[in-house]
Amino acid sequence: MKVLVKTDGHIKGSAKFTHHVETVVQNALHRFGDRITRVEVYFSDQNSGEKFGDDDKRCVMEARPAGLQPITVSHQGASVEQALDGATDTLQKTLKRSFERRDDPQGRKSYAGDQET
Repeated sequence: MKVLVKTDGHIKGSAKFTHHVETVVQNALHRFGDRITRVEVYFSDQNSGEKFGDDDKRCVMEARPAGLQPITVSHQGASVEQALDGATDTLQKTLKRSFERRDDPQGRKSYAGDQET
């Protein structure tokens, strides 16, 4: 799985920061193995660095699961780390549900019962 990290002009991204984000994402999603080809992680400062406030850092993640449409999640937090943790947690849960639905041979069951045509 390839992890791409991008930041806006208000969040400083360094090699150390990029490596940390890659490690967090790979550790969180390792159980999905080769089912995910790429994850893009984008950080932004909602207040553009001019103002201070709660939950002004945002992390958007887009996962590219093999055979499925891209899945995008986001999370806002007071710090970049909080935004990363929240988005990672949400992405884990969303991918788990998506793969479970795809892998279930029965699909969703109708409560209307069997209908004859």
